[in-house]
Amino acid sequence: MMPPVHYTIKPAHPGAHLFQVTLTIAQPAPEGQVVSLPAWIPGSYMIREFAKNIVTIRAKSRGHTVQLDKLDKHTWRASPGISPLEISCEIYAWDLSVRTAHLDQTHGFFNGTSVFLRVHGQEDVAHHVTLLPPDDHADWQVATALPRSEGTKALGFGEYQARNHEELIDHPVEMGTFTHVRFTAGGVPHEIAITGKHNTDLKRLVADVKRICEYQLDFFGRPADLERYVFLVMAVGDGYGGLEHRASTALICGRDDLPYVGMKEASEGYRTFLGLVSHEYFHTWNVKRIKPAAFTPYDLAQENYTRQLWLFEGFTSYYDDLVLARLGLLTQEQYFTALAKTISAVRRGAGQLKQSVAESSFDAWTKYYRQDENAPNAITSYYAKGSLVALALDLHIRAATQGARSLDDVMRTLWREHGQTGIGLDEGAAEEIISLVSGLDLTRFFARYVHGAEDIPLEKFLAALGLSLKAKPGKPSLGVKTAAAPDGVKLTQVWDGGAAQKAGLSAGDVIVAANGLRVSNTSFDEVLKRAHAAKRRLHLHVFRRDELMEFDVQPAEDAFSSWVLEAMPRRSASIKRLQREWLKSE
Repeated sequence: MMPPVHYTIKPAHPGAHLFQVTLTIAQPAPEGQVVSLPAWIPGSYMIREFAKNIVTIRAKSRGHTVQLDKLDKHTWRASPGISPLEISCEIYAWDLSVRTAHLDQTHGFFNGTSVFLRVHGQEDVAHHVTLLPPDDHADWQVATALPRSEGTKALGFGEYQARNHEELIDHPVEMGTFTHVRFTAGGVPHEIAITGKHNTDLKRLVADVKRICEYQLDFFGRPADLERYVFLVMAVGDGYGGLEHRASTALICGRDDLPYVGMKEASEGYRTFLGLVSHEYFHTWNVKRIKPAAFTPYDLAQENYTRQLWLFEGFTSYYDDLVLARLGLLTQEQYFTALAKTISAVRRGAGQLKQSVAESSFDAWTKYYRQDENAPNAITSYYAKGSLVALALDLHIRAATQGARSLDDVMRTLWREHGQTGIGLDEGAAEEIISLVSGLDLTRFFARYVHGAEDIPLEKFLAALGLSLKAKPGKPSLGVKTAAAPDGVKLTQVWDGGAAQKAGLSAGDVIVAANGLRVSNTSFDEVLKRAHAAKRRLHLHVFRRDELMEFDVQPAEDAFSSWVLEAMPRRSASIKRLQREWLKSE
């Protein structure tokens, strides 16, 4: 019996980066079946127009051509009165990221949003998929959390299935000659598939990732709402990113960030990778199951607006490294350094005093995911500042209740009331839950630091747990971010209130000489240091586009300070207890 909706996908031309996808609909709508490809993928809040990668699309029925009329940028309608209906697409896949699809002679990867047409009116029926191997690559295997049909072997090509379209597109697929390992955490089978050249200490990687998974499974409470979980890792020369899914995550990392045999202390790159693992795994609960009402269900044809990403991304960004610290995968000093780095990044940008994290969440589609050279001056990150909102709330709740309540209790309440029930979180509901669980009146806190754009007084909240936050002396600066250019120093960002902006310099300018001498990105810091020490102005020769211009600028001590976080030397027994409970360390 023909499945109601069936897809066949094959890496037909790896060298040309083309997947061949065939969709068969047993009983299409008699008035003319409508199909479409999503415009965006959950977890990445930007309209990406996946249909732009469809090279060809054709339809037929029982061997005869069927007309497909294109209705808009990503929607088609077949002629009425056709049954069954078969639609075939060639899809170009050459985006090496976690969001779309990539195919060459070494591997294939895709998210369902990039390749699986939605069958309008039949989204809730069972969806079946046949995964076919490429020609001349008999050694390729398949890694995915998509459920296998009976008869399909583990890691094998063959038949897979999903209960509906939403589930189908939430299971990315990796195919190739990846490294594969299995482990069990909290009674749940887990897998890691690593694609790309690497030299990984798999034993250490599995041990550390397993600890992260077990901690988070215990944090939200067992039994877990998971049958199995898959980490799909793409190792490249230089890269970083992740995208969460209901039973898997797609990660991209630098191959040198993975642990190697004989490595004693965890490298900074490896700690960063473990933080990414922790972040995406935490999303299994916070955003994949606890989610905004605006995402229940997703409308993938257009933007879905919410002011709550500070909670879903920001709180996840807070817990990712906190989990590592609680497990000892980060030392206390390393964790405090990471927190200080985030604080410095947020306070450096004037945008955090202009845009609230609630506004940043709402404007993700047009501002956060479409940043330009003025971004630090105009916007704030609901990831970074959202994590500081979480930090401040956690510390404040712990101090005000003497450890009786914490943000951990808030997250578990959200899981019970919204994750396990599937009830979306209405706008403003999170603030009510946080206040109710903590027993505190947090009205002013949310008004000032979530819906307002005030700087969070972290010094006060940190001091309540015996921590000191201090600004480091600034070094000579023009208040810019730079990059190397073939003939000088390119200004990629010019910050509000800095010496460069006051002198008239702009992002995109290329400094080619200072005081008559050529400069490079490596020598420019020394030039600034000497000019500042001598209290001399710099006479700069600058290209703006192809026009040579001259500016006089006085280097100043960097007003955009970095910050240092450390434990106070004198702390009461009660404060030491609160800090131990927060970090779960002795």
